[in-house]
Amino acid sequence: MAHMGYGYGSEFHLLRFLGRHREYFDARVKQATGARSVNWLDCLFKPEPNPPTWDSEWRRLDFLPESSAARKLWKKFWPTKGQQHNWDAVGRILIEDRREWLLVEAKAHLAELETSCGASENGGRPKIERALNQTAKEIGIQKCSDWLEGYYQYANRIAALNFMIQNGELGRLLYVYFCGDRFPEKECPENEVGWSVALAQQDEHLGLSNGHTLADRMHKIFVPVLD
Repeated sequence: MAHMGYGYGSEFHLLRFLGRHREYFDARVKQATGARSVNWLDCLFKPEPNPPTWDSEWRRLDFLPESSAARKLWKKFWPTKGQQHNWDAVGRILIEDRREWLLVEAKAHLAELETSCGASENGGRPKIERALNQTAKEIGIQKCSDWLEGYYQYANRIAALNFMIQNGELGRLLYVYFCGDRFPEKECPENEVGWSVALAQQDEHLGLSNGHTLADRMHKIFVPVLD
């Protein structure tokens, strides 16, 4: 969990909408996913070293029941040391008669899209690379650029979703793109059109632009910070 901006930034606005505009936000989520209902998991208390919020986001697949095969097998798939998957929010949604996990990532400016893997060759990098290559193959991506560079966070979130599904846990990814933020010295799109070019480049880089098997389980909404 990065240091939260006061009045700006994706973490600040996501907390706003989950806490102060829940009915509106849940309606947008249900419209995007086709869910009948959505219930959000509380974050974890973590007094140190996490001031000023004293809270922690869900990491890895720790939100799954301890008996879950996906949770047990995760350490074989992904390194357990170094920087881990941190989810901005985790929910449970009801689609028809099925309960599914909803993993949320929120963005407020274009620079948040661009990330590269910082793991070393002598550390977790080879394991991560194998996991990403396996994911690309399983979801039907035959040719793609290096998933370790450029849009690494997006790639590793897809890998986590695919791993869950492959191991018996139905889930979906939801990307929340805030519009009209005032993050200091950052390029903040004013609307969906402002996000579109960068998101298209992201999909093109990962080889997702021509379709893949997780396409119907990856959703996005564009939320104005001021209605």
